[in-house]
Amino acid sequence: MNNITQRVDFDGSQGSKLSARLDMPAGPIKAYAIFAHCFTCSKDLHATKRISAELSRQGIAVLRFDFTGLGNSKGDFASTNFSSNREDLIVAANHLRENFEAPSLLIGHSLGGAAVLSIASEIPEVRAVATVGAPSEAKHVVHNFGVKIDEIQDSGEATVSLGGRDFSIRKQFLDDLEANDVLEKVAKLKKPLLVLHSPIDQTVGIENATQIFVAAKHPKSFV
Repeated sequence: MNNITQRVDFDGSQGSKLSARLDMPAGPIKAYAIFAHCFTCSKDLHATKRISAELSRQGIAVLRFDFTGLGNSKGDFASTNFSSNREDLIVAANHLRENFEAPSLLIGHSLGGAAVLSIASEIPEVRAVATVGAPSEAKHVVHNFGVKIDEIQDSGEATVSLGGRDFSIRKQFLDDLEANDVLEKVAKLKKPLLVLHSPIDQTVGIENATQIFVAAKHPKSFV
């Protein structure tokens, strides 16, 4: 039997409509999960869809959604930051809780991994967390801005080309990244953690996974 993908839309933390898909198992549902995509990516990234599809085949329903201002979600990306991503995740968990069942698993890719690590303790039903290529610091993404960092700091905003697309990045985004301590949250996580990371990752170095793994308490696994 084929898995079923439902369209699910809900209001995000900034009041904009967020676009989501809920990949449902064809048979009994063992649990619900939320998948947080990478920086400037979307819920429709091939890797995200493949992981969600496989989890649904294993009986886990997966909600994958576009953060505010990205993919098919509404809102102004320039007004978002790491904190608003965290808040979008909490809103997504509330939506599942109110309409289906609260998530017991959080999965995050790259910056989405840092986001789920930082909010997992705020969702009481979460029983486990998994990250894929996650940075140990939210501010790791700043390296993507290159020579534009000085312009952002001096002018308050600059246009940055990422993955062939232009994004407006404001100084408040940089300040918010600096203010969020992911490893501090990891140390207090108190939930089973699976850290997945490629040793040849050229975007987020393997040392980030090591730092996350060392900061976390058992039970934990590093693949």
